Amino acid sequence: MNQYSKTFPWLKSILVTGAIATTATLSWLAPIGSNRSVFAALEDSPKTVVDEVWQLVNQEYVDPSFNQVDWQATRQQLLNRNYTSSEQAYKAIRDALEPIGDPYTRFLEPEQFKALTDQTAGELSGVGIRMGVDEKTQKLVIIEPIENSPAFKAELKSGDKIIAIDGKSTQGMSAEEASALIRGEVGSSVTLKISRQGQNHFDVTLTRAQIELPSVHYTLKQEGQMRVGYISIDEFSSHAPEQMQRAIRNLNSQDVNGYVLDLRGNPGGLLYASIEIARMWLDEGEIVHTIDRKGGEQKFSANQSALTQLPLVVLVDGYSASASEILAGALKDNKRARVVGSTTFGKAVVQSVHSLSDGSGLAVTISRYYPPSGIDINHKGISPDVKIDLTSAQQRRLVTQPMLRATIEDPQYKQALTVLENTVLAERGLNQPTEPISVR
Repeated sequence: MNQYSKTFPWLKSILVTGAIATTATLSWLAPIGSNRSVFAALEDSPKTVVDEVWQLVNQEYVDPSFNQVDWQATRQQLLNRNYTSSEQAYKAIRDALEPIGDPYTRFLEPEQFKALTDQTAGELSGVGIRMGVDEKTQKLVIIEPIENSPAFKAELKSGDKIIAIDGKSTQGMSAEEASALIRGEVGSSVTLKISRQGQNHFDVTLTRAQIELPSVHYTLKQEGQMRVGYISIDEFSSHAPEQMQRAIRNLNSQDVNGYVLDLRGNPGGLLYASIEIARMWLDEGEIVHTIDRKGGEQKFSANQSALTQLPLVVLVDGYSASASEILAGALKDNKRARVVGSTTFGKAVVQSVHSLSDGSGLAVTISRYYPPSGIDINHKGISPDVKIDLTSAQQRRLVTQPMLRATIEDPQYKQALTVLENTVLAERGLNQPTEPISVR
């Protein structure tokens, strides 16, 4: 389910998330100041990765003082050691990075790097099912098949239980363990034994394929007399802009009165994805600007390419981070949208992610970013225009009953509807509707 394409189509992209934010570049660096003999001595050695990490941090880290760490002395200490295994080298790398004091500059073991590149690519090779373990029965269950995936085309359904994978019982198996068995090379096959209510157990053989993961979800909601285009974004993957474009155009064709854009729980993603999406809502104005270690500034602005001018409300919470904050900040500061919810996470730094020679990776903080207001939101977050925090009980209810999210049983969504209704009425001015647009 989570193998990644070896073509790395997402490399050399800037990505910002609450966990890490990255520019992915495929790099293999010779040791600084080394000659051929030293280079050869490092080749195929765990020390190679150690020195690659040191060099990348030395060249790119946003703070040239390295938090007052003597980074040159760190290199000598790292290279004076002998590493008999990758695990020893990985531990030395983590120990060396810790004094810098930046949780976002971090080393990624090969499996972690795979997971990150899968996530940012927005693609997986597999059969296209989201799985979980039913709390009551402890059975492995299909949460949903991904649209147009092999599982979707085979008409697997939400609620189907997976009894066996290639003849191996799934009894007591976690979703992660099942995923490891189901994933595989594109073109290979896997057989699932399915239990469906009202039917005998049956086998389904699926051919693994490259699958585009949906990160943008949308629907038309009839809220009283108001037609609301509701759009949520899970993360800013490489496919998010095209998915957002389809969402807006589809909802525009259904004559919506306005939009609610839900960024709650969105940890971020590709920087350029957030910029492209901001341009779909904004005709003019700055979106974000970044400042690197040398004080170099880069500005990104709207370019007269907005797909709609209809009223917009943005929903955020404490888990809306990085790329989510870029989008929310751009729409708020340019007065394109009203922001409703809780104060956002507060991560305003950008990383680059590099592939290392042994398949591991490194995330390095390379710049800081600022919304159009110029306010530093790092560790502070973006304050909503209309603040409404959920109680612990409300949060638990929405987690345990996800079908209530984005309904009038969801207090933040309900508040967003009120704000949207007021905005729609205000923009109509004297042309008040003959029937009230009521969402209460």
